[in-house]
Amino acid sequence: MTEWYHDFVDPTYSLRPDDLICLFRIHPAAGFTIEDAAGRVASESSVGTWTEVTTMKPRIRKLMAKAFEVSGDLVKVAYPIQLFEPGNMPQILSSIIGNVLGMKAVESLRLEDILWPAKVIRTFEGPRLGIDGLRRLLRVKDRPLTATVLKPKLGLTAREHAEAGYEAWVGGIDLLKDDENLTSQSFNKFKERARRCFRLRDKAERETGERKSYLINVTAETSEMLRRAKVVSDAGGEYVMVDILTAGWSALQTVRRECENLKLAIHAHRAFHAAFTRNRLHGMSMLAVSDIARLIGVDQLHIGTAIGKLDSPIEEVMALRDNLQKRLIAPAQQLLGQNWGNVKSVFPTCSGGLHPGQVPELIRMVGTNIIIQAGGGVWGHPNGGRAGAMALRQAIEASRMKIPLAEYAESHDELQAALRTWGTGTFK
Repeated sequence: MTEWYHDFVDPTYSLRPDDLICLFRIHPAAGFTIEDAAGRVASESSVGTWTEVTTMKPRIRKLMAKAFEVSGDLVKVAYPIQLFEPGNMPQILSSIIGNVLGMKAVESLRLEDILWPAKVIRTFEGPRLGIDGLRRLLRVKDRPLTATVLKPKLGLTAREHAEAGYEAWVGGIDLLKDDENLTSQSFNKFKERARRCFRLRDKAERETGERKSYLINVTAETSEMLRRAKVVSDAGGEYVMVDILTAGWSALQTVRRECENLKLAIHAHRAFHAAFTRNRLHGMSMLAVSDIARLIGVDQLHIGTAIGKLDSPIEEVMALRDNLQKRLIAPAQQLLGQNWGNVKSVFPTCSGGLHPGQVPELIRMVGTNIIIQAGGGVWGHPNGGRAGAMALRQAIEASRMKIPLAEYAESHDELQAALRTWGTGTFK
């Protein structure tokens, strides 16, 4: 049987322009070589099975995926484009990373990266607004955008939520955001929260002269998400937020189409990703997740911080930033690169344990074309959420002017209080 699987391994294979290429990290199980395992991965994810079959015709053999390059534990597999239904992300993923994760021939298997051919890219919508469109919408040209999640993330009433959000907006926050598990609970119903928040959002805009918006979580059963998106549009909102991994890719594709009609942007929360991205040897990388999110068409996506409370190595954060922001990504290190063509960019969102004292280091590492989201780092401020929002904006201004935070804080009480509370360190 090994010989049959080795039909799916071909170091001399000539790549075609329309091939979809996957980069896998494969550790074979005991008794198998890397070629044995690679052949099984290519077979199971295309037209093969555990034995030769009488229905395998010569024309079907042309659809065989080919493991064409092996380097250590990294294997590149090319897939003919005919294997995939245009515009059907669930089908593509069922093919390339479906059954293969459970095969006995692999001790561990991780999908590290995907190189998407132009013909596949054109079957998806991509972001509606992207970074440039969102900056125009919010009238913020060059500084990082600011966002906050109310804390506690659950338990506030709709009235309390809206009133606290108003305090953050007038303090300088651009985007109020629901957390991943706030949808429409008995203590905080979706429609009431939307009505109250957008009314106070408008008030904050009048008072500050700045554009403000609300990333309200519409995540639910798909048809309910569409109804909630209409509520947001009718209330004058610009965004919906979706927990893209727990909602699912097909649901996200449906919401993306509706958001085109309603002229809404999508903020993508990545809750659940660590279930399959955190193990560096098995599952699927966050880089591959970011590919899919950009293709389908989210406008903002969480990428981690490298300095916050969540596991996010700096190399991963930088790779995600580039993959979301750039049009052309050259192959580097162990990655495949990508030409995104006309697909718009996605605004990287840095979140998870951030506070004002970390802002200079975050900007130094990741740059200014990001959204800085602080939850506890706003609401844990000793003088309240408005002061916490002011301190976050002050930290950004100090960083932009290259003034040390301690020096800038001498004339900015809110930042001074934040530094006394948290310093510049990381809290786990």
